Amino acid sequence: MFSNKNLKIYNSLTSKKEVFKSIKSKSVGMYVCGPTVYNTVHLGNCRTFISFDLIFRYLKHLGYKVRYVRNITDVGHLEDDSEEDKISKRAAFEKLEPMEIVQKYTNDFKNTLKKFNLLSPNIEPTASGHIIEQIEMIEKIINNGFAYEKNGSVYFDLKKFNKKYNYGRLSNRNLDDLINQSRQLTGFDEKKNPQDFALWKKAGKNHIMKWHSPWGFGFPGWHIECSAMGHKYLGQKFDIHGGGIDLKFPHHDCEIAQSESVFGNNPANYWIHTNMLTLNGKKMSKSIGNSVYPNEIFEGNNKTFSKSFTPMTLKFFMYQAHYRNSLDISNDALIGAEKGFQKINSLKNEINFIEASKKNGFDGKKWVDECYSALNDDFNTPKLIAKLFDLYNIVLEIKNGKKCIDKQNLKTLKNYFQIFYSEILGLDDNNGFNNQKFNEILDLILELREKERLNKNYENSDYIRNRLNEIGINVKDKK
Repeated sequence: MFSNKNLKIYNSLTSKKEVFKSIKSKSVGMYVCGPTVYNTVHLGNCRTFISFDLIFRYLKHLGYKVRYVRNITDVGHLEDDSEEDKISKRAAFEKLEPMEIVQKYTNDFKNTLKKFNLLSPNIEPTASGHIIEQIEMIEKIINNGFAYEKNGSVYFDLKKFNKKYNYGRLSNRNLDDLINQSRQLTGFDEKKNPQDFALWKKAGKNHIMKWHSPWGFGFPGWHIECSAMGHKYLGQKFDIHGGGIDLKFPHHDCEIAQSESVFGNNPANYWIHTNMLTLNGKKMSKSIGNSVYPNEIFEGNNKTFSKSFTPMTLKFFMYQAHYRNSLDISNDALIGAEKGFQKINSLKNEINFIEASKKNGFDGKKWVDECYSALNDDFNTPKLIAKLFDLYNIVLEIKNGKKCIDKQNLKTLKNYFQIFYSEILGLDDNNGFNNQKFNEILDLILELREKERLNKNYENSDYIRNRLNEIGINVKDKK
């Protein structure tokens, strides 16, 4: 196996690939910004979490003990810096309690990710469950002179912060330029400058989601929650912080500012961002009718695609582009991905019927090394998928007698295909029905068929063989 020292990660903070070195030996702390649960999870979110699931899986495969924290934003995501957060707005629209909205869309989020066969994070904290931690962090920011209270709300003082630190370093933005470009917003008269962001907002009389604080009843701002929960579960400094590229600014820039104002350091050594997902060459938007949700694709209940597509097909499609590259989804693209996935998926069965030879025409070690090289190059799934297609062609050649493979290389092929396909890419779609069980049942069926054949019950024997052939499992009689 490759040494984990070879893993390189593109760090958004430095804009270059860097050799990965964890703070603690054989341990990794990883925080990924989760969804704001006010609506059905969209495809762009899914791409982000699929990408980080692979990162999680691969780090574990390399032998790291990974603490993966992914939050649920159930309060505090403000609409245009106003007093109204997204969940309260949705609750009013659907005539439900805010926590009904939270529960409804949290369940939707988890059920959707389960269909993609994503591993659950180690810790999945909610913003509403960590109000105390957020208040405590805000108090520290105030005490350190980087925040101020006004009429029951607390704002981060960016100009004062910028005198000591550098706001906008992650997104390469200049604070003075941002201030000059700012438009008048609700609550501007409370702020020292328009770019100051809310750490705590005073709640109006009719605001349901509110908590007692030293500044009166209110609720936290969006940015503070991730800082508070990240530090609670991963410490003052951890290894990886991730999310979609749309979070670079302002969310992640604000997170860095909050952490530096309290602890004097950037919270994470490596910042990882996934790129955008577009639909038919355009940004996804419900307002212009250019959007589709995952379940609409799975069920074929949409006007965009000609048929339904499985979660694994959609996942495979996303893996065909690097997570840092933008990706356009279309009907033709998914049809192509479906054909490709069917080929790779067929290897699960095809390699079980390969017979070893004394001669060998397949360099298993070279193929494995090339697969690890792809993954160690900033989790390059397109390169890995290409190596799986290479394997598909090799298996066909072996089956057709154009190549041969010895016992040792066949063992390597079977073992590492399983590792890359199932363990790392997570492309199994068995709803808890693993490959080991499948192989055991298949062996049993083949054993029963062989008994029927030896007992000259050819009608039954042929029926079993033909039915297996129909579902893509080719059976050859022993001589």
